[in-house]
Amino acid sequence: MSVVTIGIMQQDKIRQRVLAIAKGEYKPTRKEPKIWFTSMKSLAKVLSDDNRALLKTIREAQPESITGLAAITGRKPGNLSRILKTMSGSGLVEMKRENRHVRPVVKATEFQILAAA
Repeated sequence: MSVVTIGIMQQDKIRQRVLAIAKGEYKPTRKEPKIWFTSMKSLAKVLSDDNRALLKTIREAQPESITGLAAITGRKPGNLSRILKTMSGSGLVEMKRENRHVRPVVKATEFQILAAA
């Protein structure tokens, strides 16, 4: 599994960057972050010790559904669903619809963090 680069930058700077990319004024390099957070605090919430352990469990156990993951971890499905939705919105987890279930798939378990001053 590859290392995901995460960037930390102020919201207005992220917005300016996105607009410059959309206008064709700026082309990001391959090494630049694809996932952005506005603060270390918000990143720390998403990549807490518990959440990193959850990512590892998902990668190793490859559960078929959130309910299956709940059985493996001993956590409530509603709690896992909220956490996974947040991680999915951040681009760390993909939620794949299969039949009548949603299967969590981890996109990365190793991270490189770049913070702009």
